[in-house]
Amino acid sequence: MKHNRIAYALIVALAGSVALVGCKKKEEPVAPAPAPTETAPAPAPVEPAPAPAPVSATSVTVGNTAAADKSVAAMTTFGAKDKIIVSVKTDAATPANATIEAKLTYQDGQEAGKKSATVAAGGVDTTNIEFTKATPWPTGKYKVDVTLNGTPVGMTQEIEVK
Repeated sequence: MKHNRIAYALIVALAGSVALVGCKKKEEPVAPAPAPTETAPAPAPVEPAPAPAPVSATSVTVGNTAAADKSVAAMTTFGAKDKIIVSVKTDAATPANATIEAKLTYQDGQEAGKKSATVAAGGVDTTNIEFTKATPWPTGKYKVDVTLNGTPVGMTQEIEVK
C-alpha cells in the first residue's frame, strides 16, 4: 500500500507538470526594432527678441525755469527759495500711458519731496515736475532720481541749495 501511495503521488506530480507546460502561453515573436535613421539635430529654439519698451526716458534735466516748449536750462546750484523743476524727455515708439516719478533726497538720506505725473506719451514729449516749498529749502546737496513706470531711468542728478 505504501508503494501505491508513492506511485500515486509521482503520477499526480508528473501530470501537474505536464499540465503546466501545456498551458504555457506561446510567446509572440517580437518585431525587430527599426534601424535607426540618421536625422539632423533639431534646431535650437529661437527666443524672441524682447519687445522695446513702449516709452523710454531719453534725458533728465534739473533747473528753475521752463521755456514755452517745456525745455529747462540745466542748473546744479539753486537758491533756498527757488523752484526746482525736473524735466524728463520721453520717447514713445507707440502711444502709451506712462507714470513719471521724481524724488528729491537730501544729503542725509531724508526724502525732501516726491511727485509723479501720468502722461499719455506719443512720440517725443517733455514732462516737467515742479517742487516748491513755502519755507526755504535747507542748504546742502540733493539727489534727484527719476523713475518711469516704476523703473529707475538711471540718470540721477545732483544739485546743491545755497
